[in-house]
Amino acid sequence: MKNKMIYALGAMMLVGVTSCDLTEKPSSFYEKDTYFVTEGKAQMAVVGIYDCLETTDYYGQNIMPFFGSDDMFMVRGTGSDGTRRDISHYLYNASNTWIASVWRCAYQALDRANVAIASIEAMSGFAENKNLQEIDGQARFLRAYIAFDLVKFFGDVPFSTEYTNGFANTSKPRTDRELIYDQIIEDLNYAKTYLKSGREVASSEIPCSGAAHTLLMRVYLQRAGYSLNCSSRQLTRPDDTTRKGYFEAVIKEWEALKAEGYHGFYAGGYEQLFKNYSQLTLDNQESLWEIAFEPNQGLKDNAGVWATYNGPLVDAPGSYPGTSSYMGRANAFFVVLPYWKSFYESNEDGSIKDIRRDVNFVDYAIKWNKNKEIQEKSHTSADINKNLNRYPGKWRREWMAPGFVDPNNTSVNYAPLRYADAVLMAAEAYNETGNTTEAWKLLNDVRVRAGATPISTANYSSLLKAPKLYDLPFIPDGDDAGKFRTALYWERAFELCYEGQRKYDLLRWGILEASLKAAQNYMESWTPGPDEYITDAARKDWNAVKWAKSNYVAGHNFTTGKHELYPIPLAEIQSNAALNGENNPGFVPPGSMGQGIAQRTQGLPRAGGHIQLINAARPLRKLTALMGNFLSGSLNLHTAFPWRMGEFFQFSFQVLQAGIPEFPLVFQILRPGDHRLKFRRVPPVPLNHRRQQQPGRQSHIEIVGGGFRRFRRY
Repeated sequence: MKNKMIYALGAMMLVGVTSCDLTEKPSSFYEKDTYFVTEGKAQMAVVGIYDCLETTDYYGQNIMPFFGSDDMFMVRGTGSDGTRRDISHYLYNASNTWIASVWRCAYQALDRANVAIASIEAMSGFAENKNLQEIDGQARFLRAYIAFDLVKFFGDVPFSTEYTNGFANTSKPRTDRELIYDQIIEDLNYAKTYLKSGREVASSEIPCSGAAHTLLMRVYLQRAGYSLNCSSRQLTRPDDTTRKGYFEAVIKEWEALKAEGYHGFYAGGYEQLFKNYSQLTLDNQESLWEIAFEPNQGLKDNAGVWATYNGPLVDAPGSYPGTSSYMGRANAFFVVLPYWKSFYESNEDGSIKDIRRDVNFVDYAIKWNKNKEIQEKSHTSADINKNLNRYPGKWRREWMAPGFVDPNNTSVNYAPLRYADAVLMAAEAYNETGNTTEAWKLLNDVRVRAGATPISTANYSSLLKAPKLYDLPFIPDGDDAGKFRTALYWERAFELCYEGQRKYDLLRWGILEASLKAAQNYMESWTPGPDEYITDAARKDWNAVKWAKSNYVAGHNFTTGKHELYPIPLAEIQSNAALNGENNPGFVPPGSMGQGIAQRTQGLPRAGGHIQLINAARPLRKLTALMGNFLSGSLNLHTAFPWRMGEFFQFSFQVLQAGIPEFPLVFQILRPGDHRLKFRRVPPVPLNHRRQQQPGRQSHIEIVGGGFRRFRRY
């Protein structure tokens, strides 16, 4: 059973740390220079870093849609909400509040880590004190983990290993991600040296040396793969020699992990591994590190919802008398692409062979029976039959003990690092360095644990090609290494689905867009089979395109060169002068204006066009009218571009012979049609120039360039 203590650490110049019981909030603050005097207070400072990760605004809730849509799951419903749905369906912008909260919490955690590391390493006797060094190793591990989040999510970001000690230090420019990677690796090399081994650590909520080895493996693989270059706005990856060095580094960390002789597949099996999370059982044999939540003691800011947003839908009673009899509720915000059920290997008689299917994939809901006053499993409710909702199954209310304080929150931990993941990462590295034989062996170790058939050259086609699975034309499989890459594509999905790794696997492989489109195409042509708990009437009326339209739209919305990164939040763009108003490619800060607008509109997904007012008679009146018309409206655009809702386009305006310099205006698509766009102007640009009217002449406006045909003339 979990028994977690909560502390907090204040950022900036004050360090606020106090122990507290599980029902009170910390309230005391101490000066940094006089606080770090004992091992206990050093440990409390590090717990303050954990506290940032555990908040609802970070790993407790808001980070969840950052992991999808991938090609397996997404947030239920496609209506814009400015938060989770927009993130999941690639409709987000710089004003998204959940993106802003993750950014804020990550930097708060980073600053706390910087305070703790600098202060602990300056403590008297640090060089000889193994306990202080281990505590420092935890802080270094956490700083590396948080920095890795920032690089994955946002690319080149402001970064420093010095804590913020005054207002002058709050504005920082971007740091090249390669430099951030160097610091991440330095921190993890330190951590793996000074953290305790897995068998010495009392709880999986504390990182061990094996966790540092595994996170290093993930960092090296991500660094070796594709990422969006903010300068070139292209997907790039290192040269082959550099990549080989990273893969060799992965193998080195894998060998070190094995040499510890402790970590391995959980002895209780795959299903029990995930039941452990719901049953609050801590075991770090396979679960190398877990982010802990503890809401049932009144601390809602640490109230994780991993078993609320993930897992089957659970109805709770309308009122909560006798809550000890009920399991609580689950909103089930995340749903699964339903065809994945058939992708897991089955026996010839149709029975399941790969046991992961019934752990990962849920095709029922828990409904409230008001007559019996019980929660009961249903395969026939509208959620299952009519809506064909299918849910991630790794976190389930039904696996938890009955009784709840808050029906919406759970104590279920999130495990970002698992031994099975390390095995598959090592397999990938062996394959990319020419040892495909060892790669197959490791991949099949994972499959054997799941009860699935080991893959070989002889059965590759029957297990991994159509009609069993859809084919992957974006992965060449003409040689053994290519066949392994195809197998790894599926195996990491079967093993690690919904755990936050899939999207970033596809990204580093350079096939994120292709994978999303493949899933979209398959979903829109798929028909439910007789074992899908759907009635004949519902099957007869089944419309795959219609279902996808209201559930899975990632393949339509994703734009390469933009959606590989999230936008830097608008508040940061506006407050951090060192960013020069520049966001990540494809994102224009809504409401931005004035100096730097040209830079802010770089990297837009559509080229736009150029408007000239020729022989500018009455330029002020005509230009003012034109700008007024373009505040919002609709245009008939006959272009070769598939315009999408939420995208931006830019016009460059120029009034010739009037002395008014050229300037840009940016517009956002409100609703695309076949040829008509409804749009609004995004950054208003004041007209600061005044010219006298010149009567007797006409203005002439035309669109040139940008792929547009001429569509308007005055």
